[in-house]
Amino acid sequence: QVQLVESGGGLVQAGGSLRLSCAASGIIFRIKAMGWYRQAPGKQRDLVASITSDGTINYADSIKGRFTISREIDKNTVYLQMHSLQPEDTAVYYCYVDHGPTNWATRYWGQGTQVTVSS
Repeated sequence: QVQLVESGGGLVQAGGSLRLSCAASGIIFRIKAMGWYRQAPGKQRDLVASITSDGTINYADSIKGRFTISREIDKNTVYLQMHSLQPEDTAVYYCYVDHGPTNWATRYWGQGTQVTVSS
């Protein structure tokens, strides 16, 4: 059973920084992709950043230049370093892992961690 444990959320003032971590356990196949979504109150869950097994990275336009996604493959852990945080970054941040054998994968989600940016 794949489980994801997130940490690192909290309250920060505008212009501040936070680092989110997400550690996956129960991994038996190759992780095809890892990443982060966020969901603000009353809004849909949107992709923030992703990284595939070959290292391809994708960022949402709204966070480019401010957030950096990285991973530690041997620890099955993905990170999201967030700088220059703004009130509009306030949301619950969810990590995910796409995990499975060669020709299919299942997406697993973390429990979510709250990020609140005060003005």
